[in-house]
Amino acid sequence: MLGNDSPVASVPGEILPRHEFYSYEAKYLDENGAVLEIPAKIPREISERIRQTAIKTFRVLCCEGMARVDFFLEHRTGRIYLNEINTIPGFTSISMYPKLWEASGLSYRDLLSRLIELALSQHREKQRTKYTIELPAGAASGTLEP
Repeated sequence: MLGNDSPVASVPGEILPRHEFYSYEAKYLDENGAVLEIPAKIPREISERIRQTAIKTFRVLCCEGMARVDFFLEHRTGRIYLNEINTIPGFTSISMYPKLWEASGLSYRDLLSRLIELALSQHREKQRTKYTIELPAGAASGTLEP
């Protein structure tokens, strides 16, 4: 996921573990512990459902900037299950998040630039926001700035 008010979803990727399950060892210690399939080799209709569900999840949780939304796919039935949302995904040049965006047409450099633009936009918006507190009768009212 990438965006503030108008988030977009990258192509989905798939982790294919080479162990019984995707353990810490398979993820971080064994260089052959898993294969990253980017983009995932799934039907276009399922890919689009995953992307739309990721966007809805991001919006419902009022996320901004970036996140990785993880799903399970039941290949036999085509059912998708929301697993988790990771608002601080790995971000090295070999991490899943930047690889997904690269496969979606956004280079690592451009992804960094876009994230900076989103952060600056969010900062400007917060600077414009003022909060007014209504106090009980007889007390002075005030304005707070973030």
